[in-house]
Amino acid sequence: MAGLPRRIIKETQRLLAEPVPGIKAEPDEGNARYFHVVIAGPQDSPFEGGTFKLELFLPEEYPMAAPKVRFMTKIYHPNVDKLGRICLDILKGEEGHLDARPHFYDLCRRSSISASRAYFIYYVFSPSLDKWSPALQIRTVLLSIQALLSAPNPDDPLANDVAEQWKTNEAQAIETARTWTRLYAGNNIEV
Repeated sequence: MAGLPRRIIKETQRLLAEPVPGIKAEPDEGNARYFHVVIAGPQDSPFEGGTFKLELFLPEEYPMAAPKVRFMTKIYHPNVDKLGRICLDILKGEEGHLDARPHFYDLCRRSSISASRAYFIYYVFSPSLDKWSPALQIRTVLLSIQALLSAPNPDDPLANDVAEQWKTNEAQAIETARTWTRLYAGNNIEV
């Protein structure tokens, strides 16, 4: 990790020493800015029982610029496109949506994020909840992606066809997500 900014070293050490439950993030041996990530599908979600591989890359401008993250495992989710790109406001820069706050609270309410943690996140990171901020960390990004698995948001989609099905026939969309989880994410990787 020689030659890396101190912040990246500290964040990496913390991720390895204090892993987030349900998330495994390890730096690549050849490039410490590149992380191999595995996220377990959250309990009581259409993705439960699945393990999803992602790649996370820290650009040279990090932390002034957001990490680049994408799913490597195929997933049926309104906020993830066919290339694995993720529609998540904190991964966006200045062009981020300004109406994200209601979605943030709804996401917290429907996921495993407690009210006290949501309150803390709001007051620590406000007013930058709707876009990337250097105050955010890799850990925050991964927790946000995990929460997005718990609470898909078809009102801010990246996969319009999936979002449309989620809105018109949620039960069928959830069943499709479960089927894809069994087919593509049922590899039982240890998280």
